[in-house]
Amino acid sequence: MSALLRKPKLLIALLALGAAFIVGLAGGALGNEFGGGFLGSPIAALQLAAEDVTPNELFLGWSITNTMLATWLTILVLAVLSFFATRRIKEVPTGLQNFFEAFIEFFINLAESVAGPKQARRFLPLVMTIFIFIVTANWLGILPGYGTIGRVETPEEVIHHAESDDEHVDLSTITLHIFDGDGALAIQGFGSVDAEKGLISADRLSAEEIKTGKLANGKRAGILVPFLRSANTDVNMTLAIALIAMTMIQWWGLRTLGVFSHLGKFFNVKQGPVWFFVGILEFISEIARIISFTFRLFGNIFAGEVLLVAMAFLVPLVGIIPFLGLELFVGAIQAFIFAMLTLVFAATATALHGAEEH
Repeated sequence: MSALLRKPKLLIALLALGAAFIVGLAGGALGNEFGGGFLGSPIAALQLAAEDVTPNELFLGWSITNTMLATWLTILVLAVLSFFATRRIKEVPTGLQNFFEAFIEFFINLAESVAGPKQARRFLPLVMTIFIFIVTANWLGILPGYGTIGRVETPEEVIHHAESDDEHVDLSTITLHIFDGDGALAIQGFGSVDAEKGLISADRLSAEEIKTGKLANGKRAGILVPFLRSANTDVNMTLAIALIAMTMIQWWGLRTLGVFSHLGKFFNVKQGPVWFFVGILEFISEIARIISFTFRLFGNIFAGEVLLVAMAFLVPLVGIIPFLGLELFVGAIQAFIFAMLTLVFAATATALHGAEEH
């Protein structure tokens, strides 16, 4: 204690953090059970499928989802960074150019240690692209605005989507949130933890309210559809990256070993029935790698998003601060694992028979 008294700035910081934690605890969903909840709002609607940010389909059943927008934003961020890092290339690098060159040199050395100098630069473009895209998408996904800013889907849209999945949907199981404001902009005010409404019948919501979602006193009911959601929380995105990685791995194997030598790993009929079944197992393992790639990345990032939403609901202000650092770490680790497994599998696919064991 005496050491803290000699450092008043540290003591003030600790007291401020403790006060913020107490206020967040009292103002969140936990404090709502004891008469608090003055900072909380209803927990965001979470679903596995990406949400459409456009009310209607654009053409041929196609619409824009929030993970698409997040993907395009990730590409834009990487393009801008690349532009500023390379627009004035110097022989003695400084600033952003220096950072990117050090980053590339690290991956070159790593790739050479795994695949050898000859193959390293062949695999490097794909491996580095996978890493920087995944890590950028993951880190952008924890920025303010992701999952919290969007359009309000009206009760009519909610019912339509529910009935398209189940013709006999029970409306009492559908939960709507109450928002302040009935225009294009709608917010969930502080202290609205319990601002939810079940659609039981037209007795609970009038026909006009069901159609527009507008309630009395400048309120409106609906479900928030965020404009942005982390790209890798969409299983279609992680599956696409996995398919690209495994397709290129097989292509490199065919180009390096030849068609018959590479396919002989999977369909071996010359060395007897035992090796034939070994080849079938090897083929199944290639399919399993796609599934593993897809759901490892998707599961970790989606679980992190759920964790952040839950902690922000339970303890506003400071509840998510420790977990933001955790998500930064997990986002980088998952990107690194995906990239390194791609590199290792590529090196294995281009190795001659017997060289793998060596």
